[in-house]
Amino acid sequence: MTPTRRLYEETPTLRAFDAAVLECRPDPAADGYWETVLDATAFYPEGGGQPCDLGLLGEEPVLAVRVDGDGVIRHRTAHPLPVGTALHGEIDWARRFDHMQQHTGEHILSGILHSLYGAENVGFHIGSPAVRVDVSLPLTADQLARAEELANDTVQADRPVRCWVPPRAELADLPYRSKKEIEGEVRLVDAGGADLCACCGTHVATTGQVGLIKILSAQHYKGGVRLAVACGKRACQAVCALWKDSQRAGALLSVPAGESTRAVQRLLDAQSADRQRLAALQNALADRTAAAAAPGETLVLFLEGPDPDGLRRICLAAAQKTGARCAVFAPGGQGLSYALSDPEDTRTLCRRLNAQFGGRGGGKAGFCQGSLPADADRQAVEEFLRRA
Repeated sequence: MTPTRRLYEETPTLRAFDAAVLECRPDPAADGYWETVLDATAFYPEGGGQPCDLGLLGEEPVLAVRVDGDGVIRHRTAHPLPVGTALHGEIDWARRFDHMQQHTGEHILSGILHSLYGAENVGFHIGSPAVRVDVSLPLTADQLARAEELANDTVQADRPVRCWVPPRAELADLPYRSKKEIEGEVRLVDAGGADLCACCGTHVATTGQVGLIKILSAQHYKGGVRLAVACGKRACQAVCALWKDSQRAGALLSVPAGESTRAVQRLLDAQSADRQRLAALQNALADRTAAAAAPGETLVLFLEGPDPDGLRRICLAAAQKTGARCAVFAPGGQGLSYALSDPEDTRTLCRRLNAQFGGRGGGKAGFCQGSLPADADRQAVEEFLRRA
């Protein structure tokens, strides 16, 4: 079959078109669905990291679009469309324009990362809510911030975005980016001078239509870095959400939006000091508990306040003094936390305790920690530990 005429390449802003149905057959990849081939289409098929267009063919929703190895574009629908008829097609323009913004913004950012640092784009996918960009080199936060700044300078310059297929002789002299060697015609995209790349996707007409480019996150990935990027309306929504979150955090911290970092650092410093004071108090409590215990005495203590580390300190100090069984409990989390030590195998006692009272936990032969339900009968727990 003759390759489908690609109206989305001829006129990327085309929202509606008319075309003839050449073929309609059951979809081999989806039972109960149909694939329709037209003589021409404005629907972009999934490929190159860009999702397909959606929309309508006549009254029938287009659910997916793909291109086969012969260049034939196939549209998935829930019902068959009559061969030989002419249909009016309409694409979901909001979805398409979003993809155009994301794809063009990715070109701009990738081109600048390449020109600044020699970093290659080795992976790209327009997902939701962000675009994933995998870069070949590890980059610092400062390097990424610089690239983002220059990318948005390119957006604000509102330069033309050109898509074309150059003659092979001309192509050989062009320094374009490509993830693989391409046979035959090569379609290039010049993203306002920031990038020259082989690409089959749809793009906006000028860099200004990208609106905004924002790197939302960066993480180490396979020796390089994986970026989450938002462009256009997505970027505006992300920035607005971050600002609202900063305002809420600022209100809780009694500081203006955008100044939360120093306030949080003060809280962390105070928390660290509180931890040190708590550790000192729990050490003192462990010493006093051990001093008050008699050798050979079985201890079952229910306390208020100690955290799991404090329970451990108290239990081990008392067990060392008495040489006998010691169990220390305190409210914690959703239940009753405990620390347990026994001269024999503590793990056996721990398993029996958990089985009897619906608890969970474990540890080593000489020491175990865990928790019981908050409503556990404390008297029954103590009687069990004294006679078990």
